[in-house]
Amino acid sequence: MSEIKTLADQLRSRMAKPDTPEKTLKPNRKKEGKPAEIPLIIDRLRELDVSSNKTLIHARVDEQTAQMIHHLKIATGVEVTRLICFSIRQLFEQYPELKTIIKNHLEKFEI
Repeated sequence: MSEIKTLADQLRSRMAKPDTPEKTLKPNRKKEGKPAEIPLIIDRLRELDVSSNKTLIHARVDEQTAQMIHHLKIATGVEVTRLICFSIRQLFEQYPELKTIIKNHLEKFEI
């Protein structure tokens, strides 16, 4: 019975100890061995030369898209300008009818 401490004795003994944090277990991190294979699309985005581009466009995107672009930049290092330029070029290549619409409009345009 003599080994049983009262609540006050337990508090005193805790207060007398130095204020060091308790050791916590380190989180188990996956060991990074060989880096994952980089998808072709990321390589194509990184290779796109945007250094000579001088035209500035302000684009508005929804919050979810902005967050996705931000996460892509963090994960791959591909900046927004490169991504948008690449995306627009791909859009016009994938849908050539857009170029036709533009050409038809310009032919009808009068000064």
